Amino acid sequence: MNIQIFGTRKSFDTKKAERYFKERGIKYQFIDMKEKGLSKGEFNAVCQAVGGYEALIDPNCKDKDLLALIQYISPEDKVEKILENQKVIKVPIVRNGKQATLGYEPEIWKNWK
Repeated sequence: MNIQIFGTRKSFDTKKAERYFKERGIKYQFIDMKEKGLSKGEFNAVCQAVGGYEALIDPNCKDKDLLALIQYISPEDKVEKILENQKVIKVPIVRNGKQATLGYEPEIWKNWK
């Protein structure tokens, strides 16, 4: 397994995801989205794995103005706006090769090989 956890240090779900893999002795790479974020290639791979960029958007994010803007701009511009403002993305994003999950999903992770 090649686990990557994209998240923030303050996110409880990110901490729970890290604890899940630590407790099982599974090595993972943590990427702080406040510092680095997703590259365009990683973003596209995660979108494919989770069913499109709409699934990535966190309806409970703190920046309601940005959320409203993303909701109402044209579909071509949405991807760029989400990439520019990754604080609207649900965390943690946990990747294992081509597979990915959003949020805390231990039921899915336990089936990963």
